[in-house]
Amino acid sequence: MARKPSSPAATIRDVARQAGVSVATVSRYINDTAPVSEPVAERIAAVLIKLKYVPHAAARQLATQKMMAIGLLHNNNANDDFFSLLLHGIESEVQQNDYNLLVAAIGPDRRKGIYPALGAQNVDGLLVIADSLGDDDLEVFHSQNLPLVLIQRSSPKGLNIPSVTVENKAATFQLVDHLITKHGRKRILFMRGPKGQEESFLREQGYREALDKHKIKYDPAFILAGHFQRDVACASMRSFLDGNGKRTFDAVFAGDDSAAIGVMDALGQVGLRVPRDVSVAGFNDSHYAAFLNPPLTTIKAPTHEVGRIATRNLFDLINLQPVKSVTLLPTEIILRQSCGCTG
Repeated sequence: MARKPSSPAATIRDVARQAGVSVATVSRYINDTAPVSEPVAERIAAVLIKLKYVPHAAARQLATQKMMAIGLLHNNNANDDFFSLLLHGIESEVQQNDYNLLVAAIGPDRRKGIYPALGAQNVDGLLVIADSLGDDDLEVFHSQNLPLVLIQRSSPKGLNIPSVTVENKAATFQLVDHLITKHGRKRILFMRGPKGQEESFLREQGYREALDKHKIKYDPAFILAGHFQRDVACASMRSFLDGNGKRTFDAVFAGDDSAAIGVMDALGQVGLRVPRDVSVAGFNDSHYAAFLNPPLTTIKAPTHEVGRIATRNLFDLINLQPVKSVTLLPTEIILRQSCGCTG
C-alpha cells in the first residue's frame, strides 16, 4: 500500500465561502476562541466535514518532509493495565526506528467537524485504538493519504485500512462453554464493554453462541454495562443485585479483567462468594489476574504483541512497503480458581 497523489487541500477561505461567513468566524469556531451561534456552528461543521479541511500549512508540510513521529489515538475507556502493555509494544518498535511517539486521548465531547490534535500536521502515520475515531473520521484521514493502522477494530467497508486485533468470539465461546459443561453454570451474566465497540460485540456473540449450543435461553436482563472499567462494572453489578433482591444467576463473564475486579467487589459486598456461589471470568490476563483472591480465570490476549505488530505495520506503510490487511492474533484460556477450577 503506497500513498496516492492527493488533491489540493481546502483552505480556510474555502470553508468560509461555502459556509457563508467570514474567515475570522471560521477561525473562532475551529480554535474555540469566541462564541459562535449554533446555526453558524452547524453550518461551519458541515462544510469542514464536506471539504475534509486540514490546515494548509499541515498539508504542505506532509508533502515536503517527514515529521519523524507517529501518533497514537485512544479513547478514555482504556484501562491502565491494557494500555501500558499495548504502549510497551508500540514503544519497542518506535525506538528501533528512531521516531517519536505522540499520544492523544479522544473524549466524547469533541466538537463536530474538529479533528484530533494528531494528524497530518504533526505525524507521519497514525495508530488508532478501537472506537477512538468513527468511520467518518477515518475516511477523512484516509482521504488525506495519511498512513493508518487500526488496533482492535476492523476497517470501515471500502477503505481497506490495515488492522491488528485478537481473537475474541471463539475464546469467549470456549470459556462460557467451560462454565456450563465443567461447572454446571446455566444462569450466566455478560458484562458488556463500551457501547459500539467491536471487541465487546464479538465477545457477546461468543457468549450467545455458547448459550445456544446448550439450549439455554438468552435473557436480555442478564446483559449488564461494564465498559471494561472496574468502577462501572461494580456499580452495574450492585444495581442488578439490588434490583433483583436475591441471587438469580450463578456466573459472570465480566468482559475484561478490570470489570471482573468490579464484579467480584460487588459480589463480596452482598456476601456472595466466588466461586462457591458465583463463578467469575475475565478477558486479557492482566498482570494482577493471578494475584486476586481467588485468582481470576480469564482469556490471555497478546496485548504487547498487538502494539508491536501494529507499529511495525505502520512503519512499513510509511516506507511504502506492503502490509497485511488483517492480522488476527490467537488468544488462550487461562483456568484459575474464580470459575471453580482447583488447579
